[in-house]
Amino acid sequence: MGTAKQPAPVKLVVGMLAPEPEWLARAEEALEGLYGAIDYRSAVMPFTQTHYYARELGDPLWRQFVAHATLIDPGELAAIKVATNALEQACAVEGRRRVNLDPGYMALGTFVLATTKDQAHRVYLGQGIYGEVTLAYRDRDWRPWPWTYPDYRSPEYRTTLREIRARYAAQLKGRT
Repeated sequence: MGTAKQPAPVKLVVGMLAPEPEWLARAEEALEGLYGAIDYRSAVMPFTQTHYYARELGDPLWRQFVAHATLIDPGELAAIKVATNALEQACAVEGRRRVNLDPGYMALGTFVLATTKDQAHRVYLGQGIYGEVTLAYRDRDWRPWPWTYPDYRSPEYRTTLREIRARYAAQLKGRT
């Protein structure tokens, strides 16, 4: 029989999507207020893989990733998704979101995203939130699954996530 133990702390990563870069900056400031200092900020990238969000958010859309300096317990992901959903609503203008926030966590071997949508490959976390292992780290790179969103398969996103993973690995080495 195995013995239950606390998991290693993980890195909180949030993918932000907005029709104007200024909304990304506003969301980042709000996220810092909730989860502390940001120690990684990606370039702002055009979001062109799908038009799924265009009706609500507008077009063109911009993506940026931020990662927080303070490592978290992976069990906090559901509560974080509930809080980022509330933040999206707080930023809404005339009932339309101005920013979409996709929180997830990074462990050395997995990148997990939180979602409100159930599917066969997702696990219920609580509070109406599911977790999806979106990428696996193998052979020195992030590898997609059949269900991985097209944007998370892209070389740009995987490069960004490799950079965040390197920072996270260094943080873990510095822990005593």
